[in-house]
Amino acid sequence: MATGAAAGRASVRPADRSGAAPRGSGRSKSVAPRRPPSPARTRPAADHDGAADLCRVRVAVRIRPKNSDELAQGADFDTCVELQPECKKLKLKKNNWASESYQFDEIFTENASQKRIYQVVAKPVVESVLEGYNGTVMAYGQTGTGKTYTVGQLGKEDPSERGIMVRALEHILSSISLETDSVAVSYLQLYLESVQDLLAPEKTNIPIVEDPKSGEVSLPGAAIVEIKDLEHVFQLLQIGETNRHAANTKMNTESSRSHAILIIYVQRSVRLKEEESTSTIPSVTEHIIPDDLPLVLKSKLLIVDLAGSERIDKSGSEGHMIEEAKFINLSLSSLGKCINALAENSSHIPTRDSKLTRMLRDSFGGTARTSLVVTVGPSVRHYSETSSTILFGQRAMKIVNTIRLKEEVDYESLYKKVESEVDHLTSEIERQQKLKHDEKIQLEERLKESETFLNDLRMTSGMQIENLQKEKHQFEYAIKRLMHELEEKEHQNKVLSERIIHLETSLNENKKHQLEIFSSTKILAETSKGHERKMGELVKQLEDERSRSANMKSHFNMLQQQLSDAQNSAQDLMHEELISAQEKVQHETRHRESLEAEALRLKRSWTDNCEESKTSCGMVRSGSGFSSEALMSKSGKLKETLSSQRGIISKILEEVGLINVLALLKSKELEVQIHAVKTVANLAAQDINQEKIVQEGGLDALLSLLETSESTTIHRATAVAIANLAMDVSNQGLIMSKGAVRLLANVASKTDDPQTMRIVAGAIANLCGNEKLHMMLKRDGGIKALLGMFETGHNDVIAQIARGLANFAKCESRVTSQGHRKGRSLLIEDGVLTWIVVNSTMFSPSTRRHIELAFCHLAQNEENSRDIIVTGGIKELLRISRESSSDDAQKLAKKALNSNPAFFKEIQ
Repeated sequence: MATGAAAGRASVRPADRSGAAPRGSGRSKSVAPRRPPSPARTRPAADHDGAADLCRVRVAVRIRPKNSDELAQGADFDTCVELQPECKKLKLKKNNWASESYQFDEIFTENASQKRIYQVVAKPVVESVLEGYNGTVMAYGQTGTGKTYTVGQLGKEDPSERGIMVRALEHILSSISLETDSVAVSYLQLYLESVQDLLAPEKTNIPIVEDPKSGEVSLPGAAIVEIKDLEHVFQLLQIGETNRHAANTKMNTESSRSHAILIIYVQRSVRLKEEESTSTIPSVTEHIIPDDLPLVLKSKLLIVDLAGSERIDKSGSEGHMIEEAKFINLSLSSLGKCINALAENSSHIPTRDSKLTRMLRDSFGGTARTSLVVTVGPSVRHYSETSSTILFGQRAMKIVNTIRLKEEVDYESLYKKVESEVDHLTSEIERQQKLKHDEKIQLEERLKESETFLNDLRMTSGMQIENLQKEKHQFEYAIKRLMHELEEKEHQNKVLSERIIHLETSLNENKKHQLEIFSSTKILAETSKGHERKMGELVKQLEDERSRSANMKSHFNMLQQQLSDAQNSAQDLMHEELISAQEKVQHETRHRESLEAEALRLKRSWTDNCEESKTSCGMVRSGSGFSSEALMSKSGKLKETLSSQRGIISKILEEVGLINVLALLKSKELEVQIHAVKTVANLAAQDINQEKIVQEGGLDALLSLLETSESTTIHRATAVAIANLAMDVSNQGLIMSKGAVRLLANVASKTDDPQTMRIVAGAIANLCGNEKLHMMLKRDGGIKALLGMFETGHNDVIAQIARGLANFAKCESRVTSQGHRKGRSLLIEDGVLTWIVVNSTMFSPSTRRHIELAFCHLAQNEENSRDIIVTGGIKELLRISRESSSDDAQKLAKKALNSNPAFFKEIQ
């Protein structure tokens, strides 16, 4: 299988101890006349033992792990192989008393990784190929022992599983530059003694051609694909793996039925200074043949995945598979004969007995650096196959190859370079000649122009001197005229300055007069705003009275319905109470009418006061005190009326029973539900009834009604009942756990009724006063519901929102100062801080006081400092500390400003 002598001039490079040729080796000199370099030049290398041109085949052994059948045997499993990796020895045991020991270049246990296999077996060969030497990496062994896994595993999903083929191509791509170098592959299989192309399946029975001079083997007609990147490698290897013949046998579920050979062609550009000889050729020849020759290193790497030898009785092959096994064993037998002949230094090497041995002619006894990995199984059942494989590896270790470096002059690139230089020089000469010609023409034209210009200049110079003298006289006259005009302008400017001073004086007097008018107007506007506020308060009180009157009427209707359903024994008593309630409702109606009359009277008085303020610019404040006192008197009477009504409801409750009232909440008639829920709301307003309502399931019934009913009246009355129950701290946790806040927030988002929103906001505000419920309130959307109800713009709703936020912030500040809680405020996380800063000065004094208290409590927590500074809250804190009507808010604002370093720094 040895190749013939290499053509051209050969220079020797000694190989290192691993068999790879070192870089940068010198070239020998000769006294012969210098000749043009030949197309190919090969350099023999030296083996590590010092003998020139020699490099022994390196052999490693890899044992596969136990398969499922072997693992199933458990303690009954007998192994025939004992590894001694530290000594690089393998002991083959025929039985318990007979064994043989073998020495190899490397021993791999069943746990050896794919990476280590590559680094030890294939990496030295790949690096040698990158330096310009041919190389071969081959796997040999019994079928089912892991040859294809070792060599051809793609490992696209798991890079640690990649075999030698992928790793070798990855190594080559990372070591070269695709701009100057190239890598191409051919992927073939030897199936039934026919060479087939795995990348182009239509190409079959590809011929094997040997160069009679160099002995190199080539495969004309095989597809050679240039590699672009690693992804391209995966695509090509996947195509080859798909087209390769495989079958299921007893020894292996995917047994390869052909020998696979991946041929990698590497071409690298190098530039070596020719120092072979001192030339006697004239200097003209030296210019024709440059010393600095462009060279290319051409090398070839064969990665061979041999099909496994098998016995028909063990593999269970049938039909066509028997024919496949026959050709596999025949080609492996021929390879074994060649290995034996080479190991024994026989004069005849039977390489022509098989196409496999012809393709591997350069790998064993040729010019390639070769590494062989033999794979074996641990089972004593396959002792004979394992022994045959081990002996094959032992014989292969005796083979010595003569590795040679193959260099070729890159005449193509040299020609392109010379051609480019010639073109460049030609164009440069033409450009220079053209420039000289153009420059000569330009100089001649400029000389003619200069002579003409000189003659014209002589003729016109006299005329120009005369014209200049005339222009001088004209300029002198113009200057005198302009000086006269300048004096006149100065006189006009003085007159204008005096007029401007007079106008400024008049303007200042007008400004003073306008300021006096503005101050008078401002006083009049303040007076009007005061009357408007009083009128608004009276209208609000009137609306409250109307609302209370409507509630009394609804209570009356509810009591009337309950009277019709009550027991016969209590009819007389309930009738009398209803008559009394009706009289009180009529009395309240008369009170409401009198309040409306009083409001009309105050409105007329306010109109008169406005007219009077316009004429006199004074501030009239009479009349409001009497109305306020009357209103307070009527409010007290209304409280007495409500107290008496609650007494009536309590008596009715004793007669009817709480269970019967709660049962009416589930009635199918809307009017009955409305009267029932209003009764429960009034009962819940008394502390003595709250515990009974909760115990009898009233809270659950109210929440169910709130969730299922679509009536605004029921929503409002149910919210009143829940708000009353929430006044008791012991009920708040139960209300939260049953999802009341989520239902209330849902009602608020769907209704447009301000009264309903006011009651919902009040219920949530009551719950905000319990710090244990804050996380649940945030989770169920209570805080966002409060902010959402602000869009109504109704003062009563906004007042309840402000009260809830103040309760929340106060409780949160208390637990934070006690060390029970850390971090930013939950209110800030829901966007309350921005709302407070924007709306802190827009509402009534009581609402503004709640907002200021909420903001000051948030400022006590240093974790909130950054948010307060970013939203511009420092200015608001300063305003509260100076202008707030609440002493508590002023104290808290000053405390925050003085104790918080961040606030103090921001103020500075």
